[in-house]
Amino acid sequence: MKAKGNLREYRIIGRKLPSAALKTPPLYEMHIYAPDEVQAKSRFWFFLRQLKRVKKSAGEIVECKLVNERKPLTVKNFGVWLRYDSRSGTHNMYREYRDLTRALAVTQCYRDMGAKHRARPSTIQIMKIKRLAAKDCRRPHVTQFHDSKIKFPMVNKATKRLHHPRFTTRRPHTYF
Repeated sequence: MKAKGNLREYRIIGRKLPSAALKTPPLYEMHIYAPDEVQAKSRFWFFLRQLKRVKKSAGEIVECKLVNERKPLTVKNFGVWLRYDSRSGTHNMYREYRDLTRALAVTQCYRDMGAKHRARPSTIQIMKIKRLAAKDCRRPHVTQFHDSKIKFPMVNKATKRLHHPRFTTRRPHTYF
C-alpha cells in the first residue's frame, strides 16, 4: 500500500461466498486506513487471507463505507497499537498522537514510522487505535500540551508602521 496523502478510515464488511456446505458464512468487519477505497479493499483481503483463510476469489464484500469523525474540529489524544516488519524482525509498538481525527492520527503514525524506523507502509499493520483521556497519556510529547494555561511566545513579530510608506528599500526588522 502506498500511504500517499491523508489516509481515510473505511469500515469494510466481507464474508466467504455461500456454498452448499455453509449456507450463511460469518461476516467479518474491519476498520482499514487507506488513501482510497480500492486500496482499502485490497488491505481487507490481505488481512482476511492471513487471519481466516478466505481469498478474494472465494469471498465477497458486503459493505464498504467511509467512516467520518463525530467531532472533527476538536483536538484529541489517540493511542495506536501497531506491528511492523523491520530489517531484523517483526515488532509490536504503542505510540501516542494528538490530532483531530483517527485517520489523521494514523497518517501521522505512518509518517513517523517511516521517518524514525524506516518502516515501509506495506509492512505496518494497525492493530488498534483508541481515543485516550488526558490522564491515560504516557508520552511526554503528548502530555506537554495538557496544561490549561499553556502559552506560545511570539518570536517573530512584524510591527505595522503607521504613517510610513508601504514599500521601502530596507527589509523589515522582526527580532526585537
